[in-house]
Amino acid sequence: MTKLLRTIRLDPSDTFIFERAAEPGEWGVPGGFAFFDADPATLEGKARVAFRSGFLGISSLGFSTLVQIVAASDAEHAAAVECLAAQLVARFGAPDLAAARRAAAEEFAFAASLTDHPPDTLVAMHRVFADGAIRETFRTLKARGGAKPLRAFSFLEVEEDEPLPADQLDLLALARKDGR
Repeated sequence: MTKLLRTIRLDPSDTFIFERAAEPGEWGVPGGFAFFDADPATLEGKARVAFRSGFLGISSLGFSTLVQIVAASDAEHAAAVECLAAQLVARFGAPDLAAARRAAAEEFAFAASLTDHPPDTLVAMHRVFADGAIRETFRTLKARGGAKPLRAFSFLEVEEDEPLPADQLDLLALARKDGR
């Protein structure tokens, strides 16, 4: 048994902000490789939003603002690696399935490294391009009071290592301002 990331949609906003939204419940990975051929400085609109905050759903190749940490069986993990490997060959130009499997396994190992939290914890990402490199930071969101909330604004506890960039929305500050 291992823990992986699964896409989640708490409200319909992903369907508006991304060109293609991931389906809820897909296995997700950070997916920075999806922007390998892009010039991050020239991305605009929905492509820019996907670059900055989108986890990649491996089945649809759509994006999700949040992923949820969930338990996964070894068989589910292996199937997810195979799915991503097939996508890497079909959509991203991997030279063969063996190379794609290695790359997919590395991407899932990285995704699994983000799951050192209790199941059902949500993870958000902020990706930037600076000094010639892509840099990703991750934040966890936990349900207030330990209960599973049904709405996005019920999440108020945020664990973070670094301050938010100046141009990122701070939902925690907004919730406090609103008296929640």
